[in-house]
Amino acid sequence: MTDFNQQVIEEFRANGGKVGGMFEGAPLVLLTTTGAKTGRRRTNPAVYLRDGERVLVFASNAGGAANPAWYHNVLANPRVIVELGAERFAARAVPLEGEERDRLYARQAAIDPAFAAYQANTERVIPVVALYPELERLAAFGDELVRIHDHLRGELAKVRRGAPADDLRAYCLAFCDAMTFHHNGEDRVAFPHLEKLFPELKEPLDRLRAEHAVIAGLVAELREATEPATLERIAGEMEAHFAYEEEQLVPVLNSLESVPWA
Repeated sequence: MTDFNQQVIEEFRANGGKVGGMFEGAPLVLLTTTGAKTGRRRTNPAVYLRDGERVLVFASNAGGAANPAWYHNVLANPRVIVELGAERFAARAVPLEGEERDRLYARQAAIDPAFAAYQANTERVIPVVALYPELERLAAFGDELVRIHDHLRGELAKVRRGAPADDLRAYCLAFCDAMTFHHNGEDRVAFPHLEKLFPELKEPLDRLRAEHAVIAGLVAELREATEPATLERIAGEMEAHFAYEEEQLVPVLNSLESVPWA
């Protein structure tokens, strides 16, 4: 993914689908496809046209000689993810042919003359792809990570508030066991899959793995801790870890339509 595309994607997601610069005012979607060869997820911004319930996108590649990579991906894997404004849904991608393709491309070219220029500049017939929304809205797996963290935050809050010795020990054990289980699952199962699908996550995932090792030591320390200052120090480090993980992984997890490690 180019730096320019990444900037557009980040701006789109931060502003409910609105972007500035050369795309200001343009009707944009984010289209996430699965790589035909790599199996990795790739997200591209694309100009769209509404046609009833379906969304049309155009493999113009700015009039280049070859179709864009995302078009080859949808031929191999028609199930895609569409982000449209604040909406996010799964869809089935179907290339249009013949009179229907010609009519709808002409409609787009009438709305935006750049598309007439794109077709004039290339010998290929620029594909028009219809995106048919699936009925069920996608589960937001990044939001599920936040829910897990919120549960852990709640258990940690019980420890921080203090309690009679027996209750405090019980709270500590519950939190420590849950934290250990959560991190073991991420290190052994979730992170390797994410790293394969999103190679650009290698650096943050390496940092999260290193933090897991540090937190394992803090968990061991927490099992024996009784001083309020010690509890606050440990809790602060764990809260910082939760915040970083959510910042890095929630947007990625929310782009998935299924959990590959389930």
